[in-house]
Amino acid sequence: MCIAIPMQIRAIDGLCARCEMRGVFRDVSLFMVQDEEVVPGDFVLVHLGHAVRKIPADEARLSWDLLQAVAAAQDGAAAGRA
Repeated sequence: MCIAIPMQIRAIDGLCARCEMRGVFRDVSLFMVQDEEVVPGDFVLVHLGHAVRKIPADEARLSWDLLQAVAAAQDGAAAGRA
């Protein structure tokens, strides 16, 4: 299964963006979204270091909440097995 993580663009230099997700920063290629207008403050889905599409802020927040819920459920299941 593949997963893309929502990240917010903080700075852009050509086809490279400095993106952030809840305090974690990564350099991300914008090559696959170069036909879309992206600016600092926009949210993108990032997979393997590449932005694959621009998304609205509310979709990014919902994705973060769902990912956090999955992680919490896994932590709870692991604690129950210990």
